[in-house]
Amino acid sequence: MFIQTEPTPNPDALKFLPGRGVAEGAGMAFHDPASAAASPLAHALFGLHGVAGVFFGPDHVAVTRTPQGPDWTQLKPHVLTTIMDHFVSGAPLLREGATGAEHAASDDDDEVVREIKALLDSRVRPAVAQDGGDILFDAFDAQTGVLTLRMRGACAGCPSSTATLKAGVEQMMRHYVPEVTSVEAAL
Repeated sequence: MFIQTEPTPNPDALKFLPGRGVAEGAGMAFHDPASAAASPLAHALFGLHGVAGVFFGPDHVAVTRTPQGPDWTQLKPHVLTTIMDHFVSGAPLLREGATGAEHAASDDDDEVVREIKALLDSRVRPAVAQDGGDILFDAFDAQTGVLTLRMRGACAGCPSSTATLKAGVEQMMRHYVPEVTSVEAAL
C-alpha cells in the first residue's frame, strides 16, 4: 500500500491519501482522544505524541498536529505507519454501533436552510475537501441573516479559514441566497 501526502493551507495539518475510500458522506472529525474512541484508526492516531485532530474525508485522512509538538519530519512517518497498519489489517473505520453522520438535510429545515445546505454540498464542501477539511451548517438566524458554519479537519484552526469564509463562502452565499447577510465560524 502506498499512501500519498499533500500539504494543506493549514501548516499544522497534512492530508494522507491511502488510494482507497475512507469515509462516506460528510466525513468524520475527531477533536480529542475521547471522541476518537469511536474509531480504531482515530484512536491509534491520537495515541501518537503530537496529534491534535483527525478528520476522515471521502478519500483521505487529515491529521492536525499540536503546534508545540513534534514537527512533521518527526510525526509524519508514525502517522503513515499507523494509517497503513489500519488499512492493511482490514479493521473497520468505526467501531460497531458508532456513527459518523452529523450532516443531513432535515424535513424540518425551512426553504432557505435547505438552499444553504444544498449549496454547501454542491459547491463549498468539495472545494474545501481538496484542502483536507470540511464545512458544515451550524445555524442560520433568519432575523439577522447570519449563517454560522463549523470548520472541520485541516480547516479548523487554519490561519486562512477566516479569509475562506469571508472572501469565498460569504460572497457565494450572499449571491445565491440573498437572505444570507454574513457568514461566521461557529466557536
